[in-house]
Parts: sequence; structure tokens; C-alpha cells
Amino acid sequence: MNIDSKGTIIIHSSMKSIGEVEGQADTVLDAFSEFMKDGLLVFPTHTWAHINEEQPKFYVEETPTNIGILTELFRKRPDVVRSLHPTHSVAALGDGAEEFVAGDEQFNTPIARGSSWGKLLDREAKILLVGVDLTRNTFIHGIEEWVDIPNRLTDHHEALVTVLPDGTEIQVPSRRHVSHYSLYYWKVEKLLAEKGAIEYAQFGDAKVLVCDTVKLTKYISMMLEMDPDLFSDNEPLTEEFIEEFRALT
Repeated sequence: MNIDSKGTIIIHSSMKSIGEVEGQADTVLDAFSEFMKDGLLVFPTHTWAHINEEQPKFYVEETPTNIGILTELFRKRPDVVRSLHPTHSVAALGDGAEEFVAGDEQFNTPIARGSSWGKLLDREAKILLVGVDLTRNTFIHGIEEWVDIPNRLTDHHEALVTVLPDGTEIQVPSRRHVSHYSLYYWKVEKLLAEKGAIEYAQFGDAKVLVCDTVKLTKYISMMLEMDPDLFSDNEPLTEEFIEEFRALT
């Protein structure tokens, strides 16, 4: 997959798409952990589906993820550390994991530039979409947030709380994504692949999109500057948009 085993990767995944594996999900996690033993391995451990104003407390050690079996098993593994954002935490294992996850609870948006999600860009990380497509690529939410695209975040803050293992409670008032925009991230896959921001691979039965955070940020930022409403609907890119983007790049 052209991955630096001493670098940083984050994995969005569908275990079902990988197919039958002896040892099932644990074997998959073992494979990634072994390959990245000298680098940093990250999984998202999102809880946005069940942490909200009605159920505001995020228990770092106990609250399950809502995005698949691999994420849930990974966060429970020895030496894995989880960040403290109540809806968009990540779990990390390896080189600099503690520093990587530190401070997410200081931000009032899900994918702040100074959070773990922004640190992926600083580390020039790769994003592996294993059996899922660009609509599951949380990092793109970050790009939209960082270039200040309107209407991507709620105006109000939910009074959420992160609860540490010792019972300490941290108040984390947080805005939420207006999430339907991510349904249309698929529109830019072809252009991103043209520019080398996406490469393709196979993992078991699963198709894998290997995304370069630096190139994603560069090219999606350019696209959003051309059209801030790019992800507002299900309409394919126009030929005029494609030609203009190619001319700019």
C-alpha cells in the first residue's frame, strides 16, 4: 500500500468487507499493529451516535464506539490510549501516542485543527479506508472546518462531559456536524485519484483507498474555494468544474 511503517496511519474500516479471516477481527488488528510497531497506528473511536444533550457523559474507558468492531476492540487493547473528545475521540498505539491524543477535549468542535485530526496532517499521515468510501472519511470534515465553510457546524453548543477513569469530569461544550454533507464526498474521488491524493489497494476481500492527508488538504481546499457548496447535493461534478480544477493544478 506504499505505507511508511515508521509513519502514521488512521484506519476507517468495515470488518465484514474484509471477508473470512482466521482469528477474525483480532487477527486483522494484529496484522496492522505488527506492521506499524515502529510507527503510530490510529483508529477513530467515535461516539456521536449516543453522546448528546440527552446522554451527555462520555466515559473514556467504558463508552463504546459506534463505528465498527475493529474500532471497539482496538480501543481496549493493551497500551492503546484514547483521546478525550466526547463525540470524535481517536485511539492510538505506538510512537508518540500519548502526545498525539492529548488535548482533544480543549476544542469545542469535532475536528479542530489543533486536535488529533489536525495532527494527522502535521504528521503527513495516510488514511486507510478499508472497505468503506470517502463518505466515511472524517478528515474531510476537518478540511471543511479549517477553511471555514459555512453551515457545516451547529450554531449552538451541547453541554457534553468527558469522564476520566478516576471519575474526574471535564466540561466539553461542543458543536456538532451538520452531517448530511459527508454523503456527497464521493464526488471528488476521481479527481483526487488523478492527483495522487488517493491510491488503491486490496486487503483481504476489501477494496482500500489509501489517502494522503497533505494532498487531500491541498486539493479539497482548492475545490472548496472554487465552490463552497461543492458537497451540498448529489449532483456529479460539472465538466466546467473539472476543467477549471485541472487548469489550476
